[in-house]
Amino acid sequence: MLRIALVTNTPPPYRVPVFRRLGNMPDIAFQAIFCSRREPNRQWDLPPLDFDHVFLRERFVTVSGRYIHNNPDVISALQRFAPDVVITDGFNPTHLYAFAYAWVKGLPHLAMTDGTDISEQSLSRLHKAVRRFVYARSSAFMPASVGGQRHYESYGIPAERCFTSCLCIDNKAFMPEPDQQKRFDFLFSGRIEEVKNPLFAVRVAAEAAKRLGRKVSILFVGSGSLQESVRAAVSADKDLLEATFHGFAAQRELPGLYRSARLFLFPTLWDPWGVVANEACAAGLPVLVSPAAGVCGELVRNGENGFICELDVNAWAEKAALLLSRQDVWNDFSRRSLYLVGEYTYDHAADGIAQACRFSLSVGEPVKVKMPV
Repeated sequence: MLRIALVTNTPPPYRVPVFRRLGNMPDIAFQAIFCSRREPNRQWDLPPLDFDHVFLRERFVTVSGRYIHNNPDVISALQRFAPDVVITDGFNPTHLYAFAYAWVKGLPHLAMTDGTDISEQSLSRLHKAVRRFVYARSSAFMPASVGGQRHYESYGIPAERCFTSCLCIDNKAFMPEPDQQKRFDFLFSGRIEEVKNPLFAVRVAAEAAKRLGRKVSILFVGSGSLQESVRAAVSADKDLLEATFHGFAAQRELPGLYRSARLFLFPTLWDPWGVVANEACAAGLPVLVSPAAGVCGELVRNGENGFICELDVNAWAEKAALLLSRQDVWNDFSRRSLYLVGEYTYDHAADGIAQACRFSLSVGEPVKVKMPV
């Protein structure tokens, strides 16, 4: 029986089913060790945590909008579970305590990341040095994407040490329904914050309306500090736009909301992946996305199931108008979204973790790494 401990910040809804599958594998004893039940900026409604898990005594500080977890009791949690391998998915103090536990005990340590070579390119030399130290003492690596593998490769990690554990959702729950009414031209789903760029979505919708020669509708799903600014921007273009603000949506509401729209706008300024794109694709929506999202070139492919555009309003409006005026093009993109998202499943994600753990017990020395430029 392979005993796997995974140390992570909180239980995100898109990872809970993966943990459940790991816990149900007949040759694996799995335990997730969480630093906190929920971070303050998250309003996730979680599915049942019906797998072995532990919540540490909550201790974190906020630095530049990020939550830095510091839970020394992770050591005692690991001692109680007595894992064969230890997985960490970050570099908070709690993760480093868990890494140190594995290193001192002579256990394989596995590094896991949702990040990419792009999302981590602005790291300081200190942050890179910490990664280099940990990676040089790790046996296997679990990127969530091709971009994540490029990140590991930039430290000299060979491809054979990398096992993808993709980010995914319940695709079947979002599957389009026959004769589903498309009430909205556009959908924006996410936190209504600057990093998600909702005001850009308003400008794109307004410009697309001019090109189409009609008023367009946009649905905003989510909440955040920019909500009043977004409402004001919509009001300023009320002759072109009709906006609906749903606010925070429970997980069970999301499939119907996605199916009610024709196009998904994802103009993020920074997203290591972007699970909202999984939700859009699973609902059969074409996606317009900025190059700052990790899904670019993987789940969202330019000219196939969406368009990857720099943040230029006219370029986005042109692509949006094409998809809203050409049903044949929209149909092709919709079918392609459904096909591409089919590879992103909980089973594949769980298998990637299990394979990495089994591999880590079969290899000898950790890899040699380098300091990336």
